[in-house]
Amino acid sequence: MPVFRPFMLAHPLEGSRLSLEDYAAEWKWDGIRVQLVRTAGQTRLYSRTGDDISGSFRRSPKAFTAEGVLDGELLVCGVGQGAADLHGGAAASFNALQQRLGRKNVSAKMLGEYPAFVRLYDILLDGQEDLRELAWAERRRRLEAFVPGLERERFDLSQLIEARDFAELEELRAGARDASIEGIMLKRRDSPYVAGRRVGLWYKWKRDPLSADCVLMYAARGSGKRSSYYSDYTFGCWTADPAQGGELLPVGKAYFGFTDEEMRWIDRFVRSKTVQRFGPVREVEKSLVLEVAFDSIHSARATSRAWRCAFPGSAGSAPTSRRRRRTGSRRSRRWSRDFP
Repeated sequence: MPVFRPFMLAHPLEGSRLSLEDYAAEWKWDGIRVQLVRTAGQTRLYSRTGDDISGSFRRSPKAFTAEGVLDGELLVCGVGQGAADLHGGAAASFNALQQRLGRKNVSAKMLGEYPAFVRLYDILLDGQEDLRELAWAERRRRLEAFVPGLERERFDLSQLIEARDFAELEELRAGARDASIEGIMLKRRDSPYVAGRRVGLWYKWKRDPLSADCVLMYAARGSGKRSSYYSDYTFGCWTADPAQGGELLPVGKAYFGFTDEEMRWIDRFVRSKTVQRFGPVREVEKSLVLEVAFDSIHSARATSRAWRCAFPGSAGSAPTSRRRRRTGSRRSRRWSRDFP
């Protein structure tokens, strides 16, 4: 029976400059990390948490007929992120992949509109040979030899980034947002494949976040050590100038990015400025602006939200003014257009 092996993970790269003689660089794609396992004539596709998602993406496991275990990124064919000539391949945005996630029954129309494939990063087993103790450079050589035997429509190889030095790599990373790529991965060339995060082996160097001034709308108590405080926040942006009939619509939630002192200050604000209660949730006076940092923003026409922020977190707070309240909407529309 196919068995899941825990993934090797990366630490964030924070301020360090690494030698490209010691580390290899490749693009960090915006999909979901998956593991393909085939043994004894059976194939499974596992998510990062070890869940069997073969039923939702039947074509990729069906096309994987060579025995082994591969590590890669599940993506949808398209042009939303990356380019074949610059990044060794392209893919549709994560929004396109979301149309397929969690569906047990996928229609022929959806298969045609959102065809999935796997961009391969690493090889753990080649046949029955366990390669995890080998250095990354050797595993990469084995992966490059393995991939040509796979179906090209369902699998491709993640391209390594060629850069003279770290300064040039910084320049390439600066263009990641324009290409809608999450950032860069840095992998120590002599690293074995080990479960979890190990300091010094793999790093993720994500693109810098965007930010917008958003209005605090609702708050709920947090969990754990923050359960006594209102520390889970829903924030919104104006669709237009309120004097011209603009609406304040929710665009996302934030649970982190606050110091304890800021959290206590906002907790006092929530308790003193509550206008309505909905069970554990409090609606507050719309007079506090949060500077919210986020990775990307997407249209959310199917819901009551105007936009939806991905991975939001607070970058600070300040008393609001009407001028500042209007800012978020204009910037949100611009980013939604520029960074779908």
